[in-house]
Amino acid sequence: MLKIRAYEPEDWLAIQKAHDAARQQELALAGLPQAFLPLSIAAEREDLFEYPGLYVAELDGVVAGFAACTEEELAWLYVAPEYQHQGIATALIKHCMEQFPGIESIEVLRGNEPARRLYEKMGFTVKEALSGQMPGNEDYSVTVYSMRKE
Repeated sequence: MLKIRAYEPEDWLAIQKAHDAARQQELALAGLPQAFLPLSIAAEREDLFEYPGLYVAELDGVVAGFAACTEEELAWLYVAPEYQHQGIATALIKHCMEQFPGIESIEVLRGNEPARRLYEKMGFTVKEALSGQMPGNEDYSVTVYSMRKE
């Protein structure tokens, strides 16, 4: 059974595991595997715990992924590889959008086509490609798809 709920401090190790494995997948797709930072560093650099919405997905009592959002943006979405393709990311997106109906933007690393397609299924469209420094790891240049929901 899948359950989406608010993050609790005891979820920390589980979301680190989900993030670190899924982030390495994401960066490999973008051709940037060397840019990986574990969540233990990225969370502080990117203020993960300052987001008003921080949710975890539990599948049969095991934390399988998490999402973080503001009133306007879905900023973090990671599902552990062993739990991908089971509707967990979709459930997290829907939950965030129910809690924050004003969410209208998402950024996706160029090359992460599975994520881009998922967001398109959820009603987002690519508006432009933006290039700049990777948030939290400014040693790397990235290009992201800026996606918006109309």
